Amino acid sequence: MNAPVAPIARTIRSVCPHDCPSVCALDVDILADGRVGRVRGAKDDPYTAGVICEKVARYAERIHHPERLLHPMRRVGPKGAGQWQRISWDEALDEIAARFRTVEDQHGPESVWPYFYAGTMGHVHRDGIERLRAVRGYSHQYDTICVGLPWPGYIAGTGLLGGVNPEQMAEADCVVIWGTNAVHTQVNVMTHAMKARKTRGAKVVVIDIYRNATMEQADMGLVLRPGTDGALAVATMYILLRDGLADRDYMAEFTDFSPEFEAHLATRTPEWASEITGLPVAEIEAFAHLVGTTPRTFFRLGYGFSRQRNGSTAVHAALSIPAMTGAWQHRGGGAFHSNSGTWALDKSRLEGTHLQKGTPRLLDMSEIGPILTGDAKALQGGAAVHAMIVQNTNPATVAPHQALVREGLMREDLFVVVHEQFMTETAELADIVLPATMFLEHNDYYTRGGHTRVLYGPAVMDAPGEARSNHDVINAIALRLGSEDPVFRTSDRDVVADTFARSKYPALEEVEKTGYVDRERPDEVARFAKGFGWPDGRFRFAPNWQDVADRKGYRWVCDPAEMPRFADHWAINEAADDVHPFKLATSPARAFLNSTFNQTPGSLRREGEPTVFIHPEDAVRLGIVHGDPVVVGNFRGQVELTAFLHTGLRTGVLIAEGLHRNKAHRGGQGINMLTSAQPAPPFGGAPFHDAAVWIRKAE
Repeated sequence: MNAPVAPIARTIRSVCPHDCPSVCALDVDILADGRVGRVRGAKDDPYTAGVICEKVARYAERIHHPERLLHPMRRVGPKGAGQWQRISWDEALDEIAARFRTVEDQHGPESVWPYFYAGTMGHVHRDGIERLRAVRGYSHQYDTICVGLPWPGYIAGTGLLGGVNPEQMAEADCVVIWGTNAVHTQVNVMTHAMKARKTRGAKVVVIDIYRNATMEQADMGLVLRPGTDGALAVATMYILLRDGLADRDYMAEFTDFSPEFEAHLATRTPEWASEITGLPVAEIEAFAHLVGTTPRTFFRLGYGFSRQRNGSTAVHAALSIPAMTGAWQHRGGGAFHSNSGTWALDKSRLEGTHLQKGTPRLLDMSEIGPILTGDAKALQGGAAVHAMIVQNTNPATVAPHQALVREGLMREDLFVVVHEQFMTETAELADIVLPATMFLEHNDYYTRGGHTRVLYGPAVMDAPGEARSNHDVINAIALRLGSEDPVFRTSDRDVVADTFARSKYPALEEVEKTGYVDRERPDEVARFAKGFGWPDGRFRFAPNWQDVADRKGYRWVCDPAEMPRFADHWAINEAADDVHPFKLATSPARAFLNSTFNQTPGSLRREGEPTVFIHPEDAVRLGIVHGDPVVVGNFRGQVELTAFLHTGLRTGVLIAEGLHRNKAHRGGQGINMLTSAQPAPPFGGAPFHDAAVWIRKAE
């Protein structure tokens, strides 16, 4: 029999903390015994609209998981052997400070590299690690692993990382969901797209590299080859011009459209694009005519199709379509990717910019493997990294070129501290492991790249065992290293209040009453109805990538002269060949979020064992049947999976959904053994969906 469930003591408003554009407003039941009960989407939040993903709905499984880390631990055996000694917080912090100080003295402060990402989207507990970096002069981190490719491509066109309020999808007559499996990764997109279909008869178009759960709900699904989105985009514009569907008056007033660009597009025919994308000409024509005859077309551009070496130019090319049709003029029309350029937050004290010592080097987080194995270029010509503190990320699973990542983390001369909620693959390779809090156990605020609100999530329950927050740990290390700045004696709530005050937001006490600050821009501004974000107010079909670099502080990883002059398909991706005849994409699973949730029972039941989708024609040719154990490999490594025959992808394409635990794979190697850490142009970023591989039946 099931144990009786404690009654509900109260229901509180909180925020999903995970790395997803929706950042859902949550109503969370706190039970009389102090445990979490039901978690559901807030109905009064206009974007969440009462709907959340299944993994967060089961959050009680995660927060009360029996495998949560509860005490600091020190490694006592070989790295990765799983031999640990429980220690006190004082012992742990003293050892960390002593080891960091020794590395600073022997190798210089740049040999310490704090490493983090978006395991929490709360700014206080995610970005506070920057204070420690600043006060000690440690190496900086170049944040490329997620946004390094899509954001420059979007800004190249509009001049600003912002767009139409995504609630306006519900007012569209056509919604184009491009390069994101929203059912898996941001279910709220589907809420508003389906509302448009129900109330307006809107057509829903999904463009992706396989027939996934989102495409199953589409009126039109376009399955193209990985890395060919730019070809579809420019062929669409060719048709718009050829058939008189382009809004030339709009382009004359609000874009840099030119005879030279029109001549460039004259060679980008649907027949040309069909050869590249694998799409039939009729499908390309049908798509172009649908968006060209539907003024209220909303383009929801995702992250997935940017995870290619040509990802930045692909995003820019897709974004150029509504600029040609003039869709931005109409409510329910235009495009959206992220509002992350619109928050106007002053995080200077949170991040400790007033403490910065010198101008330390900037190490690319996507190149953690090459960096930790001594690649001189990745190290920017400087000293090796000899110490790290890792928060909010699990590079031993999520970072590309895993063979190098593991080799680097296994170095005996590398001191690694991991502050985590579970014994992740990275924690298993650490020297000191510290237990971390979860979102209901600390105070923070969250920005919402996929919408318009900044939300506040309060601490509403005690942390288990001896778990401490990221904020408290960073402060404690800095104090032990000798910092006297008062910022290291603040509470997380104080930092939220200070950041709001510096940013001229309402006082935290006022924000607490509703749980959010609405940062929606006026509709005409958000839709760029009176001009785009560049000084001349024009959308750029011919992007100036140097202007993008200057505006965002990006650094070049290629010769600027190599970049295409106009919106285009750029054929620079890792090519399939006789040895590696398949292209592999590592797409997101429904019940995991990167490597988060891959230890919770409900998510494990949902996802099962690691599989790889292969087209039946390819399987027959290779003698593979459904359910066979297979090996997928390239010159970086190899991974063992189970074959899953899938008709909804192009031949020559493999799809592996989800970041399962490495040990869930036969052989113990995860899918990122096969992905590249080479920075993609123009400014870096990991091309996770751009790997050429072979596949064979396991022996």
